[in-house]
Amino acid sequence: MAQSKPTIGFIGLGIMGKPMARNLMRAGYPLIAYNRSRAPMEELAAEGALLGDSPADVAARSDVVILMLPDSPDVEQVVFGPNGVASGIRPGALLIDMSSISPVTAVRVAEELGKKGVKVLDAPVSGGDVGARQATLSIMVGGPEDVFNEALPIFQALGKNIVLCGGHGAGQITKLCNQILVAIQLEAVAEALVLGAKAGVDPAKIVQVLSGGLARCGVLETRGMRIVNRDFAPGFRARLHYKDLNNALAAAKAYEVPLPVTALVAEMFKRLKVAGRGDLDHSAITTLLEDLAGTVVQKRED
Repeated sequence: MAQSKPTIGFIGLGIMGKPMARNLMRAGYPLIAYNRSRAPMEELAAEGALLGDSPADVAARSDVVILMLPDSPDVEQVVFGPNGVASGIRPGALLIDMSSISPVTAVRVAEELGKKGVKVLDAPVSGGDVGARQATLSIMVGGPEDVFNEALPIFQALGKNIVLCGGHGAGQITKLCNQILVAIQLEAVAEALVLGAKAGVDPAKIVQVLSGGLARCGVLETRGMRIVNRDFAPGFRARLHYKDLNNALAAAKAYEVPLPVTALVAEMFKRLKVAGRGDLDHSAITTLLEDLAGTVVQKRED
């Protein structure tokens, strides 16, 4: 007889969380959903998910709890706050935190829940909303190898590039490395396109040419034409990338690693947030350079 799949409690149904929860359901996992706002819960309920009344309720009814939350304080509140996961989760259960948070918080969650006999992995992701919908996320994991192997079938329902990076917190450190690289690439793509546009070259042609040479990168591939088409609908919100860069700079301070370019790009994301554009896609960093240059990156009509 085939072994039944564990029940998964999924907490956090935002741009990334909702499609990830859907993919788990498609893979045959029984799912209990919880979110601060009700609408995404009702959507998943219509597709067959059960609903939880609180994080504690979800944890008490689940074999595996997955978190997909915006920031470290959100994780701490959901895990340790009133009616939090810690008050409901059973010994022997597994918590997978797929949020992008501080490595310090990730280690604390693992240590505190470990005292209750709960297994914990930190497993942030990369790939944006497209990767979440298509189940092609890169998943970087921190925690014990045996727990990683136990969780691997779950990860395989969500992503393609799944790597155990080290012990607790290693997944979050790796995600910060990812966010540094993506942020700097975004700023570089923005500089290139703004220069080309103001010089009179069709930015769509620039994207086409650069995508076939050494300058090609994931940012150019997934965001280049969205910038040209003025599509800044959030795949990953600029304010969340700013949060990640702050976490990277905090880690750099703790480990005494200079990150001079990261610090500069973080200031640009701060300006984007202050300008009221924090809920746009992180590629909207282009608009700051457009403001300074007095031009707009836009496909030219022949």
